[in-house]
Amino acid sequence: MSLSRRELGLVLAVGLMAPGAALAQGAKASSAVELARTSESLKPGQWVWAPQIAPKGPVVVHVDLSRQLATVYRNGVRIAVSTVSSGKEGHETPTGVFTILQKDADHRSSLYNSAPMPYQQRLTWDGVALHAGGLPGYPESHGCVHLPMGFAKLLFGITPMGGTVIVVGKAGDPPADMPSAAGVLGMPMNAGFEGGAEPPPYGEDWRWAPEASPTGPVTIIASRSDSRAVVLRNGVEIGRAGVVFPDEDFQTHVLVCTGVEDGVPRWAYVGAPGHEDEADRPLDPELMAKTRMPDGFRKAVRTVIVPGTTILATQSPVLPDTTGQHLTVLSSGR
Repeated sequence: MSLSRRELGLVLAVGLMAPGAALAQGAKASSAVELARTSESLKPGQWVWAPQIAPKGPVVVHVDLSRQLATVYRNGVRIAVSTVSSGKEGHETPTGVFTILQKDADHRSSLYNSAPMPYQQRLTWDGVALHAGGLPGYPESHGCVHLPMGFAKLLFGITPMGGTVIVVGKAGDPPADMPSAAGVLGMPMNAGFEGGAEPPPYGEDWRWAPEASPTGPVTIIASRSDSRAVVLRNGVEIGRAGVVFPDEDFQTHVLVCTGVEDGVPRWAYVGAPGHEDEADRPLDPELMAKTRMPDGFRKAVRTVIVPGTTILATQSPVLPDTTGQHLTVLSSGR
């Protein structure tokens, strides 16, 4: 049976492999850019990966033990999500904010009969790590966070030594009302704003604090559900404003700036997974012109747009009650 492009963009691809192998390998979701709509319904071993959303910037990995999900943020924007299997009873995975202490693609355990730990990223010196492993749908490890093989390999390729991994929740507990699991943004880092205050709707106010992150790659999030635009530079929020969009398009789209002429940026669509037919198609300038936002905000945003800047147009929310919450930083020494 053949599937249409639309059907491929809506269903999850199931790995054609033996059940035992599927636990370690996992299956990639074909509609990878629709992260907010698929992450809560992923089955054990499934994952999505859409690095085109934010090609550059600092990487943060967020592991939710109650949901058994790992989410990857780059430049403050969610680019990937995967099911995981964490520590079982008596070997619980510790929570807190960790740094990656060691990376070894061919690591073997020194505690458990030289068991293979492919694409290992060590979080503690007493044995807790991210690595490819079994994914039965429940916590089964000795404290590590098991990932699908393909996801573990891709993640290994983008994380730096010393990178940040945040582990929250408790396996077996009902999932807490964790907004970060549903929103498109990572942990709030809007240091340039007093108290992280949210601006009123379109036309009444807007916020701009480029000094909060003077350099680095820029990603613009355009949320239709909240009628907001958020600008992040090097993973830090530097501005946001109310925006009114000219269409009722509920799809997710990724665009990249291909050049700037006379201060006006040109945009083209990126062929992200599930939207391959959009690749290199230029954005209609009239569509951008019809997008209403405060004039001062529009002018400010143009000062940070350079070739390579990306826009994520999404139905996902970005308001404070949907962009995550601050976490207490715990010691990684266990």
